[in-house]
Amino acid sequence: MPTGPKCSMNMLWNTQIQDTCIVFRQWHISSTFIFILSFLTIVGLAVLYEWLRLVQHRIDVVIAKDLAKNKGIVSGSMTPQLEEETSLMGRPKAKSGTPIPLPGRLLRAATYGVSIFLSFFLMLVFMTYNAYLILAVVLGAAVGHYIFNADMDVDAVLYGNVPSKSVACH
Repeated sequence: MPTGPKCSMNMLWNTQIQDTCIVFRQWHISSTFIFILSFLTIVGLAVLYEWLRLVQHRIDVVIAKDLAKNKGIVSGSMTPQLEEETSLMGRPKAKSGTPIPLPGRLLRAATYGVSIFLSFFLMLVFMTYNAYLILAVVLGAAVGHYIFNADMDVDAVLYGNVPSKSVACH
């Protein structure tokens, strides 16, 4: 009775190519050619993740501009608006934000969900402890960052209005 491909699971840093399985038993590296395809696929997934981060930001910009246009909000205003209601202590409550219409919320949630899935998937690739596969993730992230982050909002960077970009999974 054939047992199928033998997956090697290393819990230490390694450079093994043959019999490495990436995330699934079906993604089995059985030859150098399959390894090269897998490496390029992982680079592509990491580039895709960086593109998705850009898409999320652009969606937020479109939604924010639409909300500002519909509400008459002045662009660049840094002070929170006050509600008519008061807190239990008798002080006015500061608004934490403007409600987003359902279509925008659904789109934001969907892109966020996909980005979370992709980030955890790349984390699982990283957890193979395979130096080549780790290099593929890092290389893809660097290439994606280079391609999709060519512009900078200088004022936002200088005045602390830049969303934090961490190296965590999401």
